[in-house]
Amino acid sequence: MATVVLIGTMDTKGEEYAWIADRVRAHGAHTVTVDVGVFSDHPADVTAAAVARAGDADLTALRESGDRGAAMAAMASGAASVVLALYAEDRLDGVLAVGGSGGSSVASRAMRALPVGVPKLLVSTMASGDVSPYVGESDVTLMHSVVDVAGINSVSGQVFGNAAAAIAAMAAAQEARRTAPAGERRPLVGVTMFGLTTPAADEARAELTGLGYEPLVFHATGAGGRALEKLARDGRLAGVLDLTTTELADDLVGGVLSAGPYRLEAAGERGIPQVVSVGALDMVNFGPRETVPAAFDDRSFLVHNPTVTLMRTTPEENAELGRRIGTKLSRARGPVAVVLPLRGVSGIDKEDGPFRDAAADAELFAALHGALAGTPAEIIEVDRHINDPGFGREAARQLHRLITSGR
Repeated sequence: MATVVLIGTMDTKGEEYAWIADRVRAHGAHTVTVDVGVFSDHPADVTAAAVARAGDADLTALRESGDRGAAMAAMASGAASVVLALYAEDRLDGVLAVGGSGGSSVASRAMRALPVGVPKLLVSTMASGDVSPYVGESDVTLMHSVVDVAGINSVSGQVFGNAAAAIAAMAAAQEARRTAPAGERRPLVGVTMFGLTTPAADEARAELTGLGYEPLVFHATGAGGRALEKLARDGRLAGVLDLTTTELADDLVGGVLSAGPYRLEAAGERGIPQVVSVGALDMVNFGPRETVPAAFDDRSFLVHNPTVTLMRTTPEENAELGRRIGTKLSRARGPVAVVLPLRGVSGIDKEDGPFRDAAADAELFAALHGALAGTPAEIIEVDRHINDPGFGREAARQLHRLITSGR
């Protein structure tokens, strides 16, 4: 029987969780309740005191401190530890939570700790606004509660009932996958792409498939890069082909598609073989042209579409990007190769293209050489444009070489 873990502040939402647990069980799933209420003495399967201990805290001390923020942070940390332990014991096939801002924050922290693919459903009053703090780089499914989580009424009963049915079905599917014979599985490889590096990514994907891998393509829009980092950090990937590192330019300059300061670090920390290129580092991404900060008015722009404006990176920015990438890769615990397309790094950084700037590219390449000098990382220069036939295939073959040489 599939098991659904219910995470909630039972001190304020006990009635609702009891009702939801009944519905989940009616759909054929077992339930495990995890109480994250700081002032709760609810008889849950995992009590609030146990959650606090899992977060290296004492529940009585949290109550007496009067610091709600610190208490919620401790319970969130504890809840994450609890669900990871349940998952490791095969006692978790799905997670469901309902709540307002506080409960959603705690429950989503626990959900994000679980691997991608494990069903996670959050019914929240916050689901109609900016949901990035709750979803992050994970696959949390959000459902708007419509009304507040305050009793069972004709509206909340329908919404919560739908959530119970949904998580029970998702958990049943997860249990079937978990208990099925392993069978033959292809090694997973992460590949990054952008609209302006698609030909290279498509060619690399085809080559990796032919070499026996299952390529997972990530759109380098911030969320895509964070998702790649999570899968690498979770140990799910046999290798990473980071063709498109454009998110680092947004992080440096202030564009809208940054994946954060820790992009390009997870594979190195885990010792996963990686081939890295410089796809789309010629650009910083903004929204509609009128949203670009006035400080950049003297720069070169291309309106990619009505909602995306691209700004050309400068030689100085390219030099700093090369240093940053080189520094990150120099710390990698696994094999690294950098493949440089000497004739342009994106679909618009090409001969007669609007962002063609050979001097800026040269600064990027030179900085990478300097940052990686004396390190085990290889630099492979290819006298092609990144989207020319052969470049993506060469990058894929280099990754295959790194993976197989380490077996």
